[in-house]
Amino acid sequence: MGRLRQALTHREAGVVESLITRTEHVEDGRVLLRRGTTVEHSTILIEGYILRTMQGSDKRHILATHVPGDFIDMHAFALKRLDHDITALGPALVGYARHEDLRIMMEQEPHLARLFWFSTLLDAAIHRTWILKMGELRVDQRIAHFICEMWAKLDMVGLARADGFNSPLRQSDLAEITGSTPIHVNRMLRDLREAALVEFRRGRVHCRDRGRLVQFARFDPSYLYGAGDLAMHDQLSVTAIS
Repeated sequence: MGRLRQALTHREAGVVESLITRTEHVEDGRVLLRRGTTVEHSTILIEGYILRTMQGSDKRHILATHVPGDFIDMHAFALKRLDHDITALGPALVGYARHEDLRIMMEQEPHLARLFWFSTLLDAAIHRTWILKMGELRVDQRIAHFICEMWAKLDMVGLARADGFNSPLRQSDLAEITGSTPIHVNRMLRDLREAALVEFRRGRVHCRDRGRLVQFARFDPSYLYGAGDLAMHDQLSVTAIS
């Protein structure tokens, strides 16, 4: 719920924390939930990064990335299983909430229930934009667009810097995200660096002019519902819903 923390009251934040019955440190590449596995809990990312992945006919594809505060498999609360894998990107700390406890909370806390619903709908909005941009943008622009998205999401949870961010992302991950190959991504990153748009080294993103990068990537953050014409502002607050 990190990206929605402004909409939480202090009491509600305590309710969410109380849902976590167990925490676990996981290593890079650990598959926390495999496709088709039946589960009775959902997972919140406390520290680190998580990927949604699917295996194609010849390679893995990354479908989404998650930042601290995200419930990364809330879909499994309703479906009890997923059609994709949940995989750690770098070392991470996760917490587990039992579905029965989530059910009770949603019955007793209608505002929190709406926030959980919103977070799942936000995942869907991001996924739709990824599909759109896969068809609209060149590979170098897709890379830039993804970097802009990660930067914006990390801004929302206070983990970005004014000139970029750090992550465990590798060039191979960028290839799986953008539908390209590691060799082509390497060339595109070189071109982006030589154009003074962005520098990516061992997961560290450095950008001197964020506005230029946003323009190059044709990045509109509206689909994140935090800015632009789709911004929620205070519409998710308790008073707005009451």
